[in-house]
Amino acid sequence: MTDPLDRIAAALERLAPPPPAPPDLSTYPAYVWHKGVSGGVLKPARAFAPLPLAELVGIDSQKAALVENVRRLARGLPAHDVLLWGARGTGKSALSKAAVAAVQDEGDEIALVEAQADALDSLPALFALLADAPRAFVLFLDDLGFDAASDGRALRSLLEGGAEARPANTRLFVTSNRRHLIPRDIAEQSSAINPRDSIDDNLALADRFGLSLGFHAIDQDTYVAIVRTYATDHDLPFDAADAINWATRRGSRSGRVAWQYIVDLAGRSGKRL
Repeated sequence: MTDPLDRIAAALERLAPPPPAPPDLSTYPAYVWHKGVSGGVLKPARAFAPLPLAELVGIDSQKAALVENVRRLARGLPAHDVLLWGARGTGKSALSKAAVAAVQDEGDEIALVEAQADALDSLPALFALLADAPRAFVLFLDDLGFDAASDGRALRSLLEGGAEARPANTRLFVTSNRRHLIPRDIAEQSSAINPRDSIDDNLALADRFGLSLGFHAIDQDTYVAIVRTYATDHDLPFDAADAINWATRRGSRSGRVAWQYIVDLAGRSGKRL
């Protein structure tokens, strides 16, 4: 007769099967890391189709700096962790993905791995998976921000100072609407004996990124130039006044609003993107 404990153990194994084997780390252009109970699960991204670099208008200096950093990482040269900060909708996320795709198109072996902000404590397990892979990886954390400096300690440890070094083939690309990842007013509201020391400690997280790229709100001319580029590339009619009217109704000018206008324009024109 089967032992009841054996039956219980077998039932638990059926309810919680072992995690699937990781995908081939030399094949896919992009992956997604899902935090799990015991570390996490790495899966290929269902679709990785970033915008071409040429369609990202008005951020030429940021493009040049980021692509060169990705190229160095892909070729096994020293490369920086990167903080892309600034106004919403200005191309931080789009450029992160487009830079990786551009270097892939050059023939270099590199892939993007996207992880959610709440997966920070599981990233050492991801590093262990990536360490021996025959290519480089950009670990992409989008729209990151902390309400207090203490919330960012896991990221600080990952960037610098952890007991176990990150693999040389992996660097972090983090986007944030905040230059220092935490609200500066929180950093300055301190009861410490020496407020300056407290502020420095709270703002030190951003200092751990070797490359910091700022993205700023765009003017009307830049917005119209972005729309014109999109419209030309997708063979859509271009009307500057209509594009400006769209942005005015939205109450915002940005690359994201420009693309949303193009989506609407394509729908109205009966064309697929």
